[in-house]
Amino acid sequence: MPTATASQTIGPYWHLIEHKEWADLTRFGAEGERIEVTGRVTDGAGAPVADAAVEIWQASPLADERFPGYGRSATDGEGRFRFITLKPQPVAGHGNQTQAPHLSIVLLARGLMTALRTRLYFEGEALNETDPLLSSIEDPVERATLIARSTGPGVWTLDIRLQGEGETVFLEV
Repeated sequence: MPTATASQTIGPYWHLIEHKEWADLTRFGAEGERIEVTGRVTDGAGAPVADAAVEIWQASPLADERFPGYGRSATDGEGRFRFITLKPQPVAGHGNQTQAPHLSIVLLARGLMTALRTRLYFEGEALNETDPLLSSIEDPVERATLIARSTGPGVWTLDIRLQGEGETVFLEV
């Protein structure tokens, strides 16, 4: 006889979003340019997704005992998430291409059968124009869904729309 499984599609680790300290990548004493990354996750109708886990990964600065290079934040009732991290620097890409400073984002939520992946780039970065991934998106409206805007000193905001008008560009892995 088959065994019933949990209704959560992201596995048995949902409780890990309860660790709010994971959203602060500087909590172990990392040094560098601290930034705040915020945003809001909405569904196709524009309603907040209040039960999502947003993860960020960054290749720069290099992860070590003071900087994990990875963080996780739960969305609140309004679909908002927030991270404290260090501003990434350009990183080497394939061949001679340099990638613009960016954060990789993984989104997990009820109803998603697989994680969604996207990136966050920073408005005003000169390398955005030549970044291999960002420049491969021909439609400027779609490309703009990956560009965080400055909303205050050291504060960057990127909203994530799961589908519909203004849908965020998601990446195939």
